[in-house]
Amino acid sequence: MSTITAHRPVKVRIGPSPTGDPHVGTAYIALFNYVFARSQGGSLILRIEDTDQSRSHPAYEAALIEALHWLGLTWDEGPDVGGPSGPYRQSERTGIYREHIEILLARGAAYRCFCTPERLEEVRRRQRAAKETTRYDRFCLTLSPAEIEARLARKVPFVVRLRMPDAGETVVPDRLRGNVVFQNALIDDQVLLKSDGFPTYHLANVVDDHLMGVTHVIRAEEWINSTPKHLRLYEAFGWEPPTFVHMPLLRNKNGSKISKRKNPTSILYYRRAGYLPQALLNFLGMMGWTMPDGREVFSVDDMIREMSFDRIHLGGPVFDLDKLTWLNGMHIRAMSPEALLEYLDTHFLNRRYLAQILPLVHERIETLADFIPKTDYFFAADLSYDPTTLLPRKRSKGETVKVLRELLERVDRQITWGTEEIETLLRSFCEEIGWKTGELFMMIRIIVTGRKATPPLFETMAVLGREICRWRMRKALETIQRAKP
Repeated sequence: MSTITAHRPVKVRIGPSPTGDPHVGTAYIALFNYVFARSQGGSLILRIEDTDQSRSHPAYEAALIEALHWLGLTWDEGPDVGGPSGPYRQSERTGIYREHIEILLARGAAYRCFCTPERLEEVRRRQRAAKETTRYDRFCLTLSPAEIEARLARKVPFVVRLRMPDAGETVVPDRLRGNVVFQNALIDDQVLLKSDGFPTYHLANVVDDHLMGVTHVIRAEEWINSTPKHLRLYEAFGWEPPTFVHMPLLRNKNGSKISKRKNPTSILYYRRAGYLPQALLNFLGMMGWTMPDGREVFSVDDMIREMSFDRIHLGGPVFDLDKLTWLNGMHIRAMSPEALLEYLDTHFLNRRYLAQILPLVHERIETLADFIPKTDYFFAADLSYDPTTLLPRKRSKGETVKVLRELLERVDRQITWGTEEIETLLRSFCEEIGWKTGELFMMIRIIVTGRKATPPLFETMAVLGREICRWRMRKALETIQRAKP
C-alpha cells in the first residue's frame, strides 16, 4: 500500500484528549512531532480529541494548551490559532463523521449493531468460558435490510461497526519496526460510531488525518495494534494512508507503563516543582532517541538539526526522575545569573504567587526574616515525613492507607481547585468515611505542609495547587505503607 508521504509537504498532528491533567506522555509525543515537522520545513496541527463527552472538560483543554506553551512548543493550526482545516475540536466535527459513516455503510465496509450491553457481556462470558478470543460475534451482520429498517423505525439504539476481513493478513508498515503482520481473523469489528452519535478514536482520527492532509502519524506504540483497523478504513474510503511512526512508551523503572502512582505525570507539576521547560524537553528527547555524538545535554534546536528516526531505540525508555533532576541542574548552571533571575522572577517567585501566600502568613510573622521559614513548603516540591505523625491516633495503618487511596481518587477527579471546592471535597469525604474532620484535616495538613500548625488548610491547599498536593499525598501514602506496623 503506497502512502501520501512522497508527494506532499510534511504535516503532522498531536491529538490529546482533554480528559485529565496535561500528561508528560503528551509532551513527549508533541515534542517529536514538533521536532520532525520543523526539521522538514513542515507544519504541526493541534487537534483536540474530545469525543468522550463524559470525561472531556474545557478546563483540561485550557490546562493542556497552557502546559504546551510553557514548554515552548507551538503549532501552525489549532483551536486557538485557527487554520484552513478547522474546526480543530472533534466534538465540532460530528457532522463530518456521520457523512463518512454513511459512505462506509453504503460500501458494505461497516454495519449497524443493535446489540444491548447485556447481550454483548453474555457473548464475552461464553467466549471466556470456552477459552476463545473475546470479540463481537457479528450477530447484527446477518440482519436483513428489512430487519434493520424495522429496528431503526422503532428507534432501537445502535452503534456502527467496522467490517474487518474474515481471513488473510494486514501488514502495517511502521517506520521504526518495518512491516508488522496481523491476522485478520483475530481482529474485532471495531465500533466506529457510538450510540450517542459521537465517533470513536478510530474513525475520527482516520477521517481527520486525511481531511487535514496529515502525512506522518507519530504516536505512542500502544496504538500499533489498532493500525490494521485504520488501514482497513483508508482502504474502504479509497485513500492513501500516511506514514506511521509508533514511538516507544515511557516506562517506570520496573518496566511498567509510566503511571501517576510511580512518577508525577502532570506537566504542570514539573513547572510548579521548579523544573525548567528546556530541561524537561531535553529529558523527553532522550527517551529512546540519541544525538549523533551521544551527548546528553542538548536543546530543541539541536534536536531539529539532527532529527532522524534512525536513532530511535525501541527498548522502553525509563522515566527516571533522578536523571531529569540532574539535567535540570545542568540547564540551570548553563544559564547566566541574569537569565536565571529573570526566570525566577517571572515563573517561580513572581509577585502573583507571593501575593497569594502573603495574606496567609501576614498575621503570623513578627519580622520579615520569619517569612521564609514560615512559608518554605510553598516553594518545595517534596517533603520528608515521620510516619508516626501521619497516622491519626485512633486509626490503624491499613485504615489510613485505604482512606488516603480513596481520597487520591477523589482528588484525581476534581477538575476545579479553589478554596470552596477543596472544603466541599474534604468535608463530604469525611462524612462518607465516618471520620471526624479533625482527624482527616490534621493528617492532610501534615501531608501538604509537613507541619501541624499552618495557615487555614483549604486556602493553603488552593495556593499550593492540585499537582503539588496530589504528589505529596502519594509520597505520604508510600511512607505509611513502608512503615513498620
